[in-house]
Amino acid sequence: MALRLGLGLPQTGTYDLATDVPAVARAADEMGYDSVWVLERIMRPEEPVDDMYLIPGQPWADYFRSVADPLVTLSLAASVTERVKLGSAVLVGPLHQPFLLARALGTLDAASGGRIVAGLGTGWSRDEYAAAGVDYDSRGAALDELLDVCAAVWGPDPVSYEGRRTRFTPSAVGPKPAGRIPVLLAGSTDRALRRLVRRADGWLPSMVTNEQVAAARARIAELAREEGRDPAELTTTVRASVKLTDRPLDGDRRPCQGSLEQIVDDLRGAARAGVDEVLLDNQLTCGSAQELIESAKQLREAVSQAGL
Repeated sequence: MALRLGLGLPQTGTYDLATDVPAVARAADEMGYDSVWVLERIMRPEEPVDDMYLIPGQPWADYFRSVADPLVTLSLAASVTERVKLGSAVLVGPLHQPFLLARALGTLDAASGGRIVAGLGTGWSRDEYAAAGVDYDSRGAALDELLDVCAAVWGPDPVSYEGRRTRFTPSAVGPKPAGRIPVLLAGSTDRALRRLVRRADGWLPSMVTNEQVAAARARIAELAREEGRDPAELTTTVRASVKLTDRPLDGDRRPCQGSLEQIVDDLRGAARAGVDEVLLDNQLTCGSAQELIESAKQLREAVSQAGL
């Protein structure tokens, strides 16, 4: 099966949302990308509680100052595309009121003709949790409740739920999704992987090496068999931060950064590691929507020529 390719939409403050998001989404649809994706970051605190990604000494990225709302961005993309899937990598699920997020995703799926892919995670920033008024220490339970509520809201009426954050009596809730919305979960801890095999359709890691993917997929397969699931049912979609350079990069480089040949080789390795889809996010290394589109075109053509 061919490796699927996704493209990150331009959400950061260097882009014009009104023109650049539709332009990139339309180009991805026309170029043959399989999907377009959004991320979620809601703020950049001046004095953060935690270092970025909980890596000691790692400063927060400057682009966190302005990242457009993911659902608004997906709506813009949905309105100008016909074919590509519309994914989130990832929505920090517990930051959202479960019922309202489930209903918004269902509405987007109905409006787009069944193209939503719900990528969810718990995030890592206590500053963001404080801003959203959500208990950071209960984030795992909050994600579980969100998954429960989504299953209820997206299912047949009447629906009801009684949980910690969400309570509603038997009700009709529409519009319903046009089809079954796939749920992908981020996270690489054993607890996160156990949740994945119990609750989700696939794994959605970010910026990982092919060796890390292979090791995690082996663990996912082991856990899936323990839960009575066929490991082949669980997909792997990897988010990659892309930097395309004119010349090969020497030394220790990050995956999908370097020359076209190096990036294609990384993607070839991803396919061997069992990756089903790679989300190529080049918005941070491009200076304009046109540059982003040209870079995406080069990558798409190179992957096609390589027979991946």
